Amino acid sequence: MPVEFSGTDGGDTHGAAAKAAKAPPPAPAAGARVRTHRGYGGNRVLLASTTARTATLPAGGAPGDRGDARETGTGEPPPKVVTTRHPWRWVAAAGIAVLLAMVASALITNPAWEWEVVGEYLFAPSVLRAVVFTLELTALGIVFGFLLGTVLALMRLSRNPLLNSVAWGYIALFRSVPLILQLLFWYNLALLYPRISFGVPFGPAFFDIGTMDLIGPVTAAALGLALHQAAYAAEIVRAGLLSVDHGQREAAAALGIPRTRQLFRIVLPQAMRSIVPTAGNEIIGLVKGTSVVYIMALPELFYQVQVIYNRNGRVIALLLVATIWYLVMTSVMSVAQHYIERYYGRGRA
Repeated sequence: MPVEFSGTDGGDTHGAAAKAAKAPPPAPAAGARVRTHRGYGGNRVLLASTTARTATLPAGGAPGDRGDARETGTGEPPPKVVTTRHPWRWVAAAGIAVLLAMVASALITNPAWEWEVVGEYLFAPSVLRAVVFTLELTALGIVFGFLLGTVLALMRLSRNPLLNSVAWGYIALFRSVPLILQLLFWYNLALLYPRISFGVPFGPAFFDIGTMDLIGPVTAAALGLALHQAAYAAEIVRAGLLSVDHGQREAAAALGIPRTRQLFRIVLPQAMRSIVPTAGNEIIGLVKGTSVVYIMALPELFYQVQVIYNRNGRVIALLLVATIWYLVMTSVMSVAQHYIERYYGRGRA
């Protein structure tokens, strides 16, 4: 006699498996409380079942998720959605808000800060000239420092032992000596060499010039800042160049691209992603570091406010003037650094 097979008893196991795979996930138990946790991958739902019975939920999710208060198909109330609470965050925020209010009150209500004197001298012509001079010293130190630092970085990466050793020795020396000592050395260079001659090395000199005429206070300050900054810039640039995968250079060499073009068109633009953040910090540090040239009686910002408060005795008010201007300069540079980082970070995953 003919034998008939039922499709649900094994004749259509693949179809049954497909239907099981397409079936929606089981609904949460009736009366269960749903607790949501916010995480990096979205909300995770944890179900704490309070009964063994299964609730039948309408299509589209839990009624409570759609804001509708209808009961489930079994007559049970819908599950409640409970958001995780973080009470200590609010406690910490309240404490910080109280501290900020106390600091603001101390700054505003204490007459010893002399805010009227701060407003009087904040835009004084002598202070503005000092701000401009501070920015000029910073620009000179950064431009010449990073130019020399790039050369030193390339020397450090060179396979020539002499170039590598000279660059290493320069970096070790100028990073070990405090900046104020370097500035005093260049300022008093005339005590060692009263005149500087130009001509053939170890041969006759064509002409010479007095050291004091060649290296004045401003030149000595710019020279000291640039040479000091070059030691740090060299390590920053070297680290950036080493961060570029060596396969980039190999691919460029396989295409026959000259080494100079490889450096400026392929390697350096990628290295800037690593160079810019650290270089930005160095520039901001140099803005504040220019204050040490006050020992050379140069009219930068810190020296100028010293001159004013030695004359009128308003020490705190004039120090606040310098503080405000340093904050303004460093804040502008920080914003510029942010946009430069975003420019060189294009295409990074």
